[in-house]
Amino acid sequence: MITRRTALAILASTALPRTLLGAASQIDALAPAVADGKLPPLAERLPKTPRVINVAAMGREPGRHGGRIRMLIGSAKDIRLMTIYGYARLVGYDENLNLHPDVLESYETEEDRIFTFRLREGHKWSDGTPLTAEDFRYCWEDVLLNEDLAPAGLPTAMVIDGEAAKFEVLDERTVRYSWSVPNPDFLQKLAAPQPLVIAMPSAYLKRFHTNYQDEEKLKETLEEERLKKWSQLHMRMARSYRPENPDLPTLDPWRNTTPLPAEQFVFERNPYFHRVDENGLQLPYIDRFVLSVSSSALIPAKAGTGESDLQAAGIDFVDYTYLKDAEKRYPVDVKLWKKTQGSRLALLPNLNCADPVWRPLLRDVRVRRALSLAINRREINMAMFYGLTNESADTILPESPLFEPRFANAWIAHDPDRANALLDEAGLVKRDSDGIRILPDGRRAQIVVETPGESTLDTDVLQLIADYWQKIGISLFIRTSQRDTFRSRAVGGEIIMSMWFGIDNGVPTADMNPGQLAPTADDQLQWPVWGLNYISHGEMGVPPELPPVVELLKLLKRWRLSSDVAEREEIWKEMLSIYTDQVFSIGLVNGSLQPILVTKKLRNFPEEGLYGFDPTSYFGVYKTDTFWLEEGN
Repeated sequence: MITRRTALAILASTALPRTLLGAASQIDALAPAVADGKLPPLAERLPKTPRVINVAAMGREPGRHGGRIRMLIGSAKDIRLMTIYGYARLVGYDENLNLHPDVLESYETEEDRIFTFRLREGHKWSDGTPLTAEDFRYCWEDVLLNEDLAPAGLPTAMVIDGEAAKFEVLDERTVRYSWSVPNPDFLQKLAAPQPLVIAMPSAYLKRFHTNYQDEEKLKETLEEERLKKWSQLHMRMARSYRPENPDLPTLDPWRNTTPLPAEQFVFERNPYFHRVDENGLQLPYIDRFVLSVSSSALIPAKAGTGESDLQAAGIDFVDYTYLKDAEKRYPVDVKLWKKTQGSRLALLPNLNCADPVWRPLLRDVRVRRALSLAINRREINMAMFYGLTNESADTILPESPLFEPRFANAWIAHDPDRANALLDEAGLVKRDSDGIRILPDGRRAQIVVETPGESTLDTDVLQLIADYWQKIGISLFIRTSQRDTFRSRAVGGEIIMSMWFGIDNGVPTADMNPGQLAPTADDQLQWPVWGLNYISHGEMGVPPELPPVVELLKLLKRWRLSSDVAEREEIWKEMLSIYTDQVFSIGLVNGSLQPILVTKKLRNFPEEGLYGFDPTSYFGVYKTDTFWLEEGN
């Protein structure tokens, strides 16, 4: 049976009359390059059936080409924001989180097992080479199935219950992926902020692949790049999520033109981008983005002194008053969007920590519940967020159709008496003269909480929590470390507890993967070793033995094998119930607000929105390519 997604897929790809394209070419920003013979005319750059974005139907204004947007980033790695903001995907979400074909002209799904993808005729990469089924075949056979390039095997989204996808090329524009059982996660992974990559610019990348390139030429390139293995070379040249290679063809609305190392990166419009507005004008409207690297600590100050035209990264609610005041001096507006995280800040007890005493204690649900009950969330809300957030466990938001109040209310009442009783039950009865409990090995009950220290909010909140925990006999110490060291230290068991964000996707639907509620990745700081075991298909890490965690993984497997929406919803709610009742992360508040500084010249930027990495890709689902500048900038 073909699902209704097919109908949506076909409706989303509307042919545009050539008369409109002809008119639009007269105001094409790239017309001078066409006149000089450097680019073909618009009609030859676009697919035969471009994706038409009806800007007016979105309640916005059709725009015009031109201008630049300046942004500040904390490091060169943050150029990945352009991949997220640009949000060109094979299939992608709209503002209501419904899936539509984007790069694809259409797709069909049968029982969530068989996925047939149809490409747009004449679609080209940013260098003008055709996008065809060969780019999918190359990615599948020469990259994902190549042990040198994919030593961990296929991505988890392509292996269901041990069964790898079956890949077929049906014709030059049609490919198919299939399994014998449902894989409801497949389309969602393609639509993710960091998407599953199943197509690569093969014409470009073959020059770095041992199966296609002359050995001497490959050796020469390795010496130039100062690398030892061809696989290292290919991976460097093929990195698309963090587009550091300016020569790598892309399907995104803007392409990086700046090689590393650099302090400023310029992203120019992709002359072959596949979307147009209802008037036939090729998107994106904005000519270029200029990203300047700055110290993370200085981003709020610089944004507030007119050095950025669009800024959300590196600023937080604690900067709101200062940024709002900047409206008096500079032509900027500061908008507030709701964050999608399950908790603005969350304490993550590492159930895989190496400490032989703390590990079993943190795995005792009574200890986790006690630490949660000791926290006065109301006080944190009022002191840090002016009472504008929701005091909540780390869970989904009311904006999600899956939301139930019991998830948000699980173990969040401020009840130090009950917290003390739970710790007594867990065997931590003895205390020293300062009232701090004594661990079974004679040490004081001291928990070091690690934080990236990127915001004073983290440490300010932890200072309050230290006072709350002192009253139940637990001593809290704060250690700041670099974000990049978190993962390795957590997997190595060096972190006992960390402060980070809560679950990424606080606005899920039943069709979205509930894997964030189970150990499915090694960057989940509450169970990184179990997550490593999951993503490596059992090759690394260790499997969990804690019964509620084992149950979460069983439920996740059931969700992945289900093709029934009602059953998926039931599974989601069971997992949410277990996750919140077991307090696998200690949430504080959610529904917090993200300030976004926007130049007054920018049009079509929504007044309100849901701000988060997953599933909205920050600005991505709001079609950044339809933003435009009223005047040249």
